[in-house]
Amino acid sequence: MAVVSDVKPVATWQAPVAVSGAGWPKSYVRGLFAIDASCAIASGLVAVEARFWGSVWAQQVAPYAVMSVLLPFVWAAAVVLAGGYERRFIGIGTEEFRRVLSAGVMLTAAVAIVSYATNTDLARGYVLVVLPLVTVMSLASRYAWRKRLHRQRRNGACMRRVVVVGHQEAARELVMQFRREPYHGMSVVGVCLPTGQCEPGVSEVAGCPVYGDFGSVPPAVAVTGADTVAVLTCPEIDGVELRRMAWRLEKTGTDLTVAPALMDVAGPRTTIRPVAGLPLLHVEHPELAGGRRLVKGLYDRVAAAVALVLLAPLFGVLVLLIRRGGAGPALFRQTRVGKDGAEFTLYKFRTMVVDADSLKALLRRRNEHDGVLFKMRRDPRVTPVGAWLRRYSLDELPQLVNVLRGNMSLVGPRPPLPEEVAKYGYDVRRRLVVKPGMTGLWQVSGRSDLSWEESVRLDLRYVENWSLTLDVQILWKTCSAVIRGAGAY
Repeated sequence: MAVVSDVKPVATWQAPVAVSGAGWPKSYVRGLFAIDASCAIASGLVAVEARFWGSVWAQQVAPYAVMSVLLPFVWAAAVVLAGGYERRFIGIGTEEFRRVLSAGVMLTAAVAIVSYATNTDLARGYVLVVLPLVTVMSLASRYAWRKRLHRQRRNGACMRRVVVVGHQEAARELVMQFRREPYHGMSVVGVCLPTGQCEPGVSEVAGCPVYGDFGSVPPAVAVTGADTVAVLTCPEIDGVELRRMAWRLEKTGTDLTVAPALMDVAGPRTTIRPVAGLPLLHVEHPELAGGRRLVKGLYDRVAAAVALVLLAPLFGVLVLLIRRGGAGPALFRQTRVGKDGAEFTLYKFRTMVVDADSLKALLRRRNEHDGVLFKMRRDPRVTPVGAWLRRYSLDELPQLVNVLRGNMSLVGPRPPLPEEVAKYGYDVRRRLVVKPGMTGLWQVSGRSDLSWEESVRLDLRYVENWSLTLDVQILWKTCSAVIRGAGAY
């Protein structure tokens, strides 16, 4: 395949976002060094003060003061060894935080081993304060630093310039996803299509210019100033062609990323296993039963029981508000479909007029949602109090009873109606292999603003990649989504 040396886009195109210079990753990593050093200094001061508060013996305090001065260098070295400054973990995912936590555990173990081997008498109070504190402070500070990066990326800064290589429809889907989720830090600046799709009539893909076929990738990188090439699953690109592309990109230091065919399977389920010189992608089956599921179920029920006790006064206030807002019961019961298609009664605070279900047929033509869901931004059936409850998801709180009874989980796919399930295709029914949740990826990714296809995709992604860590992430993000009230109606 010939490489076009002077590549120009088929049509004039304006980049959708402003993109910062290539030096921002270095600046970001320097910021991480400064954060970790500051946390180490603060932790050392707190530990000395906590252990030796009121002490007048200088010879007793002095060694630990010296240790506190050296701690920033020791802590930074531990994080380096754990890989906490690697740029590939910047901005997204939990791997950065996991590696910092590993650094804390590793440093604690090293201190214990060295003190035992050298028979050094360390003040346990100092060690028990300084090492956990520096770990927690670094994690919290890095989280805040990452949120700052996400805000910058929403404004178009600190982005990677990406040339997408693949079929037209797959490239369009990737471009749209990167635009919906700018925190990933990917700005698509060009697309290269297979020879059969690279025709004069195809000038752009989702607003991004087409720079030619697969042989035009290196020149397209030069023209756009891209620093990353994303290769999507494509039968036209075999191992030999991909290797040659990597060789050509190697000269410019451009990163090459390859998306596997299983787009929504990631995390611990996928590993690379070299077999006979071939890098084979091994995909584990999702863990739909077993020990971790028992832990999840136990955690759900304990957390639901504690939440019901703590929120009892709030429940009383909400019941009074609903009853004062109009006639009818405060609690709404509805049949939903749970795990393996089993039906159960879902509990919510009533947010609509009493005869809402009978009015639904009259409003069917005004449905603003696609697919099988019925949604309206200004549903006339919703009461004023109900609109406020929906905005902050307070109407969902009685579902804690469903979690306590085992019908639902704290995190999972959206609980569907029986008439919705009746319209499910084969793939969509995959949502029913786990318990539905009070919150999920759909809740933290747009709520009612999501299309039907996007909602299904997020639910299936959760089913395929479920983990306790992911549950904690979703619960944390749910708080932010509920406070903002975005996408709730």
